Amino acid sequence: MAVRPELLENIRAVEPYTPGEQPQEKVIKLNTNENPYPPAPGVQRVLETMDSADFRLYPDPASSVLVHALADNYKVGEDQVFVGVGSDDVLSLCFLTFFNSGKPVLFPDITYSFYKVWAGLYRIPYECPKLDENFRIRKEDYYRENGGIIFPNPNAPTAIYEDLDFVEDILAHNRDSIVIVDEAYVDFAGKSAIELVGKYDNLIVTQTFSKARSMAGMRIGYAISNPDLIRCLNDVKYSFNSYTMSRAALACGAAAVEDKEYFAESVGRIIKTRERAEKTLAELGFELTESRANFLFARHLEYDAGKLFEELKDAGIYVRHWNDERIRDYLRITVGTEEEMDRLFEFLRAKIRSGNVIA
Repeated sequence: MAVRPELLENIRAVEPYTPGEQPQEKVIKLNTNENPYPPAPGVQRVLETMDSADFRLYPDPASSVLVHALADNYKVGEDQVFVGVGSDDVLSLCFLTFFNSGKPVLFPDITYSFYKVWAGLYRIPYECPKLDENFRIRKEDYYRENGGIIFPNPNAPTAIYEDLDFVEDILAHNRDSIVIVDEAYVDFAGKSAIELVGKYDNLIVTQTFSKARSMAGMRIGYAISNPDLIRCLNDVKYSFNSYTMSRAALACGAAAVEDKEYFAESVGRIIKTRERAEKTLAELGFELTESRANFLFARHLEYDAGKLFEELKDAGIYVRHWNDERIRDYLRITVGTEEEMDRLFEFLRAKIRSGNVIA
């Protein structure tokens, strides 16, 4: 039975975010920026020692064990840390909590596409200043009245990182607006804006366990800011659901943070593979942005990216492609293991050797 039109009139309708494909068959999966290596060994030990009987109890609503681990890791107060079910949950709550002035929120035209979804969901006006011809943010575009600013650093899907002087310039020009720096990929890049939190009371920095800490399936994200803004976030969270994170996620997250040596080793492996992949793709005729993330953003002038995406998929190699006018010539390629990248290069070499141009 179809729903009557008069019922639909008052139902909230939004255009949802489209996630990367999650194929169930065994493929080379380079399309969702997951870490190809397992989490820290301590995570496995936690899972092995947890008593399933404990799952009858609600988790700690304050997420104390994880908040403490993160505060200790970043040398901030526990009242400066907010945790949630992945950084998407954290960012969504940030939109709902801080972007309420009625003025347009600013974020780049090419960026994480969930920003538009949240803005639509919460009825927040927004504007999208265009990246320049090299896919870089023009900081001068953010020197104007706004209802808040958010941008990833490194940006996605372009993989471009801006240094802290750039971030600080935007903060300094927007003292009366909340500025959120989404650092999902910063561990592969450079300095984090967390070190600016003590200087700017309008700054919120968000990060995730899904990339560098290999825990996308556990869903852990967090924000670091000043105590006043963190308190506001918690007030909104407790208005939805006090028990947002599972007992397993809290314990495993804390274990992952504590193993600093494994974290550094895993990040280093991915950066090393990324640099090798950049060199190999360039030799194959690809043009790439300067990646400071765990993925590459590349195009080949002789090959149609959409068709190449489909041919790779047919070969069991999944990458990401968008039909957006400005980036339809590009593929986003997650950095996988050395073996996975070799399979990608093998396919591309055969394609280029065959002379089968599909532009």
